[in-house]
Amino acid sequence: MHPSLFLKVPMPTPAHFIFENARVFTANPAHPTAEAVAVTHNRITFVGSRAEALAFKGPGTRVIDANGGTLLPGFIDSHFHMLYGALNLDGMQLEPASSYEELSQIILDYAAEHPADAWLPGTGLRYNLGPGHTPLNRHHLDALVADRPIYLNAFDGHTSWANTLALKMAGIFNGGECGPNSENVLDEHGESTGELREPGAYQPVSDLVPKPDAVRKRALLQKALRLTASLGVTSVHNMDGDDQRAATYAALEDLGELTCRIYLPYTVSPDTTPETLKKDVLALKNTYNSDLLRAGAVKFFIDGVIEGFTGLLVDPYADNPSTCGAANYDLEQFNLLVAEADRLGMQIFTHSVGDMGVRRVLDAYQRAQKHNGRRDSRHRIEHIELVHPQDLARFKELGVLASMQPLHSPMVVDKNDIWPVRVGRERWPLSFAWQTLREAGAMLIFGSDWPVVTQNPLRGVCNAVTRLPWEEGMPHQRQTLTDTLIAYTRDAAYGEFQEHQKGQIRAGYLADLVLLPQDIFAIPPAEIASLKPALTMADGRIVHEAL
Repeated sequence: MHPSLFLKVPMPTPAHFIFENARVFTANPAHPTAEAVAVTHNRITFVGSRAEALAFKGPGTRVIDANGGTLLPGFIDSHFHMLYGALNLDGMQLEPASSYEELSQIILDYAAEHPADAWLPGTGLRYNLGPGHTPLNRHHLDALVADRPIYLNAFDGHTSWANTLALKMAGIFNGGECGPNSENVLDEHGESTGELREPGAYQPVSDLVPKPDAVRKRALLQKALRLTASLGVTSVHNMDGDDQRAATYAALEDLGELTCRIYLPYTVSPDTTPETLKKDVLALKNTYNSDLLRAGAVKFFIDGVIEGFTGLLVDPYADNPSTCGAANYDLEQFNLLVAEADRLGMQIFTHSVGDMGVRRVLDAYQRAQKHNGRRDSRHRIEHIELVHPQDLARFKELGVLASMQPLHSPMVVDKNDIWPVRVGRERWPLSFAWQTLREAGAMLIFGSDWPVVTQNPLRGVCNAVTRLPWEEGMPHQRQTLTDTLIAYTRDAAYGEFQEHQKGQIRAGYLADLVLLPQDIFAIPPAEIASLKPALTMADGRIVHEAL
């Protein structure tokens, strides 16, 4: 008998965790499902059957019975604002208000509960929450509290409202110079109505609002990270970045408190020069390149938002034919900066909600490609709330990713959301056109844009799979559940050049996982939004557990 037959087959290294009795959605096209997963340190070491997984069981292995629930790759939120969202956890939370009466009660209650606070700030406000769903103005706020400054930020961060005292303290009661694509809306007397569109208009007031100190900022970030973990999010593409923010996240990483991965693009503004771009972006990329915190991308804003008439459209707004919106950049300057960022090897993210904004971004990416040569750049357009039919095929042709947010689309047309009225019925078929873009060959990656909307990815999944046309006969933009989950996992990882190590459940990949208490494929789609993760694992650590 050959001597080799007497050799013992080495036993697998014992795993730290084994998940069994699970409906495993791997997002791996070669092996889409499994029933057990083993994790050792921060890597997945086995995916397959329960019987085979038990070979990885050792005396220190924790075996987690999924009870038929779904085990998924950790959700990757492709559009997120970690620090901005964390800071918004302070102050008035205005998202629940759907009428002037409800808004009034929130403001009055907060003012009574915080009598010593010099300012009354709030976030998450919807548009048109004046009496009878008219535009909100300073007089409405003065009627509630006139002796303390009020500063309210819209849910999308693009418009703010202030009372008279706040406007006078900031020196903008009678208007003043605004930045690009910004407006301090004035009345017939040349006095501010209190509506301030875009940062160039509201910054003078925002700068006066007291900011949390370092201790409070860290506490708020910890709170935000706990929320993120509880919702099954293990990675975010953070949409506002600079050296200061990166250092803040790096400090949390050093302390072992960073419980989700952060991909941080550098924020480019109209004041950025090609020289500054090269110096700052490369420095950020070279400094932050760990598995938990990475730089290497840039973020532009080509336009604003539809709600504030600052989104850039091909044709005029339906309810304001005098404007098509405006761009934040001079066209030549934008093309120059995009080309330079591409030459430096950076991935480019560009906020664009309007169809003309989308076209200008595609044009700039195409020019950069022609000037610098084609490469695997994976440039992205963020939001794409409206797209022109002539531009649909260009996403595939140029290799541009469509980074979209399922919770941004109104589910119905009613008085609570002015977006459909702004663009008009004729443009509804290509509004939030997820499936139309997908069928044109674009890769979709999904996220939330927190704190613009909740960061809960399961609510986003629910919206994506249950959406109906706003009017009979219009195209369906509804997504399949499989496509939606892939847009939040595998393709989202591709959207940050990390598809080789996350976004799928497969051996050798990072152990970023979320366990749902039920089989997500077996429940009615409308019930997906109510699912709450039973467990979240990030980098091999359990960061949330509710088993």
